[in-house]
Amino acid sequence: MSFFARLREAAGPDWTAYVEHPFVRQMQDGTLPQAAFRHYLVQDYLFLIQFARAYALAIYKSPTLGDMRHALSGVRAILDMEMDLHVELCAGWGLSREDLEKAREERQTMAYTRFVLDAGGQGDLLDLLVALAPCVLGYAEIGARLAKTPSGSDPQNPYARWISEYASDAYQDVAASFAAWMDKLAADYETPARRMRLEHLFRQASILEADFWQMGLERA
Repeated sequence: MSFFARLREAAGPDWTAYVEHPFVRQMQDGTLPQAAFRHYLVQDYLFLIQFARAYALAIYKSPTLGDMRHALSGVRAILDMEMDLHVELCAGWGLSREDLEKAREERQTMAYTRFVLDAGGQGDLLDLLVALAPCVLGYAEIGARLAKTPSGSDPQNPYARWISEYASDAYQDVAASFAAWMDKLAADYETPARRMRLEHLFRQASILEADFWQMGLERA
């Protein structure tokens, strides 16, 4: 069993509540209110700014050049792929990149991003990756699952562009590389004494992910 699989299993219902949240189910069948998705997307853009900083922190925390290169690829994936998707989708509502950057961070956005940065600041690279993992690997799981459903793969689904991005080979490769990187670090640095803390970090980040979806639904 991979390190990620063990963390996901330990998170149990908290992981399920995140990846099968009503927000996700409504994206799958195309019934999610547009206002919910738009609010989520604006906040997720602000979220990604802080996530890029977290990956930059991962460069600093990296014990080897190989780890530094992994972290750098994460920064590039956020700045050159994910954030551009958000700008593309928001442009349809007349929102510019400048509008997104000036938006106010919601409490859920601040709670989640600062949790991740704090986990990395207090701990080592493995702690930071575990706090990042629900976002990186959860979106890959959600995108792949939704893309395999008739409604999720329907080009007429208003959320088809989002689903296809996270189901794409490019994003799935990013996630697979991240999981392999985390496996390697866990093999080198995980100990029985650390296991409970790592599982707690992963579970808490999963809960904060579910809160992020809920924030979008509540706006609608």
